[in-house]
Amino acid sequence: MPDHTITPFTVSMSNDAVADLKTRLDSTRWPEQLPGPAWQRGVPVDYLRRVADYWASDFDWRAQEKRINGYAQFTTEVDGQQIHFLHVRSAVEDATPLLLLHGWPGSFIEFLDVIESLVDPVAHGGTEADAFHVVVPSLPGFGFSTPLAGDGWGSRKMATALAELMARLGYERYGAQGGDFGAFVAPDLGRVDSDHLIGIHVNAATMGFIPFGELSQDDKASLTDLERARLARMDNFLTEGNGYFGIQSTRPQTLSFALTDSPVGQLAWIIEKFKEWTGSENDLPEEAIGLDAILTDVSLYWFTRTAGSAGNMYYESIHGHDWPTPSQVPTGVAVFAEDVAIRRYAEQSNNIVHWSDIDAGGHFAALETPDLLVADVRTFFAGLPQAR
Repeated sequence: MPDHTITPFTVSMSNDAVADLKTRLDSTRWPEQLPGPAWQRGVPVDYLRRVADYWASDFDWRAQEKRINGYAQFTTEVDGQQIHFLHVRSAVEDATPLLLLHGWPGSFIEFLDVIESLVDPVAHGGTEADAFHVVVPSLPGFGFSTPLAGDGWGSRKMATALAELMARLGYERYGAQGGDFGAFVAPDLGRVDSDHLIGIHVNAATMGFIPFGELSQDDKASLTDLERARLARMDNFLTEGNGYFGIQSTRPQTLSFALTDSPVGQLAWIIEKFKEWTGSENDLPEEAIGLDAILTDVSLYWFTRTAGSAGNMYYESIHGHDWPTPSQVPTGVAVFAEDVAIRRYAEQSNNIVHWSDIDAGGHFAALETPDLLVADVRTFFAGLPQAR
């Protein structure tokens, strides 16, 4: 018989693990700086040395650990896979159950700034009708949802496992919100569990929300200025910004040796994305998202040794062929300033009932613009007749 036990969980890294991180940071073997403008060829050496020094000397992992453990956490096994999750219930008994889904290089940690606003809206500018019971899983292969129980853990299989998790928690009807790869998994929930899904809200959406293949001349001629800007952003990503994708979707195991052995390597691999995917008005990633928040995320990858298993998600996506199929579940899209989703293409495979073009923020909305994300989530679910 499958084991449906739900076990309380507490984050507790050993003193040896914390000391080992500092030792490795202090003994880093640094490269020379390549020529050219800062960030053009990757993370600048002088910048990363400064951040690594802060990580080793001033960053307080124990304080972050205490904050994380302020929320109820659990693990359970679904389809042979350990699933770690936060489960925070609202005092409003009939609040809407809401699954929050991260992507890469994020983690469950990126939702810590929105949980209170979602579960206790009255204290954060809303009404009782805006209340949610919140479930925040670590996707399989990330954080404490490890080790991977086998291959095949792409978005469709993840969605199936998370549907089982919500059923196991007793939620007959629920909503889902996801960004980045979470914007793959949330729509797939609409394909595997449509009878129980109230609605889907996404940000940082790509596949299924952007054109696939070359546009016709008629399509190009009909684009608005906003759509042209998003296509240009996407083209720049495909030519200059997707090297990480090429590696993680083909050889995640090979990459994992470097990132699991070198904390500075893991830091560089992740912090580059916090620079490139946050608001373009910022010169440094910590101007968009606090350095402690970034280092908490990086530390989680480091301590759990999940560079390879998290990156493996891309391999499964490319080799598993879980291509979007039409879904009738009501879907809302928040497009922040650095996002690329275009409504006319999103409507081809999604039942779009809500669309927001937000002139601020970027890829990591829950970290960068939490209030804007919460407001859009509230608006979307308030407009659904079955949200209560």
